[in-house]
Amino acid sequence: MGNALVYFAIGVSASFAGGLIISIIIVFLVKRFFRTWVQKTFDYFAGHLLEDHYPKNLIELWSAVKRTSFLNIIEISLRAETGKPINRPLGSYKRFNHYDNLLFVPAQMVRMPLEDTVPVDMSVTLGPRVEKPLNLPMPLLIGGMGYGVALSEEAKIALAKAAKELGTATNSGEGPFLPEERQAAGKYIWQISRYDYGRNPEAMASADMVEVQMGQGSRLGSHHMDPYEIKGKAQKLMGISPIALLRGYAAPPEIKTPEDWPGYVKTLRQEVGGKPIGIKIMGGGRLEADLAVAIEAGFDVICIGGAQGGTASSSTILCDDFGMPSINNIVRAHRYLKEQGVRQEISLIAAGGYATPGQCLKAIALGADAVVLGTVPLFALVHKQIGKVMPWEPLTQLVYYNSKYKKQLDIDLAAKCVVNVIRSFILEMEEGVRALGKNSIRDIGPNDLVALDAWTAELTGVPRI
Repeated sequence: MGNALVYFAIGVSASFAGGLIISIIIVFLVKRFFRTWVQKTFDYFAGHLLEDHYPKNLIELWSAVKRTSFLNIIEISLRAETGKPINRPLGSYKRFNHYDNLLFVPAQMVRMPLEDTVPVDMSVTLGPRVEKPLNLPMPLLIGGMGYGVALSEEAKIALAKAAKELGTATNSGEGPFLPEERQAAGKYIWQISRYDYGRNPEAMASADMVEVQMGQGSRLGSHHMDPYEIKGKAQKLMGISPIALLRGYAAPPEIKTPEDWPGYVKTLRQEVGGKPIGIKIMGGGRLEADLAVAIEAGFDVICIGGAQGGTASSSTILCDDFGMPSINNIVRAHRYLKEQGVRQEISLIAAGGYATPGQCLKAIALGADAVVLGTVPLFALVHKQIGKVMPWEPLTQLVYYNSKYKKQLDIDLAAKCVVNVIRSFILEMEEGVRALGKNSIRDIGPNDLVALDAWTAELTGVPRI
């Protein structure tokens, strides 16, 4: 027995030593030949790039990329493949004028900053003139991302759970009423979409606020979806045919002319029983004229989507070539509502491209009562879970309704991450308010800002340094 163990040990040692020697030899050979292969490959391609005439040279594409972009070239190919409009998710790739050239004026000597132990009032009231206004502990809301037309049930429940823990509101988006989402949420905004199921009595009765969806930063007007894009539970909740196109109207079916809005809002007010009635629009070049109609109609809350906004599906022309940057919308809307003497009666919500606490705080300083976040919570949903789909699929495949990976989303983990990111935003915004020497977010304004360039100064009315 003892000899057998000795022989076994010797055999194992010899096998290990032999394997180690062979591995070293293989690594040496691979390293040597790999370097040689790389060098020859590089020399081959470099030679062609430096010697071939333009018609045969791959660098020919570089001039096209520089003249347009790599994205444009890809989208040309996508158009060539289908002959149909491209529906690009998550909005425009363009960098519109935003808040980068605005900076806060710190309190230091003339006005003292506050200690971090001083509490900051971050609360906001939406629809202050109605019987049942929407009171929130923070000025950040989770934006409308529709079940079925965009997000999965798992993603919507995660967002609702996060909103409830934070004490803020989540928005249904343009999808059908999902009872599980309402059950998971605390404060809930039902978005009356331009689809046939938009006027859902159960949804409106259970909501804390309703919002008529007329447009947003990256999409407006009529919209159609193929039935194969929406199957299963969402299709049943929508009450739509499995073979007919899902049609989104250019305006609510009851609205044929601008004169129809007051009657429409009056009817809604009877249905919702004292809750705020909001409208969401795309900010455009005739913003003041649009606002005049909204004021006349009697809306309590106006949410304006900027050109930086995104959606699950929108044509590239609406994403890239319609609307105005978010900063333009807030400044002009706030100014116009003040001029009309209704600023204290009507709440103003900013939407479109808000990705940092600083941008949110600047929007509020320029006149917004609250800010809607969409892309931020969307990416927070998949934090720590991207390995389930990447690198082979976009990370959004974890949250889209028509994705085969949607069931892999861990709802509780996703909700926790959304809570963390929005809580982080709020804590930083509180720090910013204290750094201005104030203890309420409602006390900050344009006087707390300076502009770095003439365009921003002229637009906002704040001094240029």
